[in-house]
Amino acid sequence: MNRRSCLALPALLAAPLSVAAAAAPAERILLGFTENLAPLNYQEGAEVRGFSVELLRKMAAAVALPLELQVLPWQRAVQMAETQPASVLFSLTRTPEREAQFQWVGPIAPRRVLIYRLAKRGDLSLPQLSELGERRIGVVRDSAADRLLQAAGLRPGIELEHGLDDATNVRKLLASRMEFVVLLDWAAAWAMRQHKLDYATLQPVMELDVARAYWFGLRPDADPALVKRLQAALDAMKRDGRYERLRQRYFR
Repeated sequence: MNRRSCLALPALLAAPLSVAAAAAPAERILLGFTENLAPLNYQEGAEVRGFSVELLRKMAAAVALPLELQVLPWQRAVQMAETQPASVLFSLTRTPEREAQFQWVGPIAPRRVLIYRLAKRGDLSLPQLSELGERRIGVVRDSAADRLLQAAGLRPGIELEHGLDDATNVRKLLASRMEFVVLLDWAAAWAMRQHKLDYATLQPVMELDVARAYWFGLRPDADPALVKRLQAALDAMKRDGRYERLRQRYFR
């Protein structure tokens, strides 16, 4: 059973009159739905943690809305967000196909999916995927990166080494059970910290997908005033340095 982590932010009645008045009566609570994607968002024991989580908590506090968070498998998170009027789905990749499906607040952070090797393996290079040869790339099964690599002609069990998650693939790479691994740069930095290794232990050899960013997505019928207030709260954090200080805690 998925656990739920709730953050009871100041109630509207306790907020300054000007802030409380700005909130629509229906906005009693903001429901956040997300997945395990460390270090952006993840569950550790009974706690929901991560960069995007802390960012959203601060934004919700700034607009005087209580926030309730739930970590679920991604498809379930999407379904839950679709059924709840005052909900936010994250960390969400903004694509043309999704543009009309959400009101967007962000960006949270760049989305840079890279192919890495161990820095000590200076003998390995990968100018293009067609030159992979007999070497293997580790990728999370059924992920967007997995689908992209298979579309490029790479075959599971031959050029592609499937893992259940990033942690599994990183362990295989460190044990030299494969030559390359696909990771979000945030996830790569986080994985090295978990192994008490420097980020420079990994060396990027190819950009797989770097054209997009992560965002918070609210339903199309969400109150536009709420969307604007959340965006203003995020923009203020970026201007005054709180965003960068928080980022440094998770990605360095």
